[in-house]
Amino acid sequence: MIGYLRGKLVDKRPNQVLVDVNGVGYLVSIPLSTFYTLGELHEDVTLLVHTHLREDSIALYGFLTAREKQFFELLISASGVGPSLALKILSGMSVDELLPAIRAGDLVRLTRIPGVGRKTAERIVVELRDKLAAMQPQQPERVPAAGRTQLESDVVSALLNLGYDRRAAEKALEDTSSNGRAGDGDLQSFEALLRATLQHLSRPAKAAAKAD
Repeated sequence: MIGYLRGKLVDKRPNQVLVDVNGVGYLVSIPLSTFYTLGELHEDVTLLVHTHLREDSIALYGFLTAREKQFFELLISASGVGPSLALKILSGMSVDELLPAIRAGDLVRLTRIPGVGRKTAERIVVELRDKLAAMQPQQPERVPAAGRTQLESDVVSALLNLGYDRRAAEKALEDTSSNGRAGDGDLQSFEALLRATLQHLSRPAKAAAKAD
């Protein structure tokens, strides 16, 4: 099995690269996220590779980071998600966008990716949500000195990925946590806290008045 390739970048396209390794050219399928960060042609490149065996061929899928490769392999473990669709998903959203979307069960966001229907999105959420703990990097800098919990940091990250302004997101989270019934367990899950904060953000007049 091929685990990685190191060689000269002979050709690159948005969905595929050709890597020359000691005179042998390897065609490797890639997501857009990898394409955007590749170097120039004829420069050295190292790709982490997932080797996919088929009945009549061997297909190579390459990534510049271990995190992308790990997420690709998680995606293809879901029912109905093959390597080609997994690449489309990684091309449609970054890993940092996909993580909160799947954890929050955001089917609307997931189905915006070409090729992902509602049933496929539902399967991805149900089958992968519990496996995503291993994909969450330990990032102490995301937890401020003021005492924000990891749960609150995850909600802020999800809101930023949804397009909200950081200041507005943090203020809405603060108001939601202080006004909610967290002590009763109502806002102790990611989904509940995110939903409550989004509801707060949907009241622009009130949110704007509090933010001033």
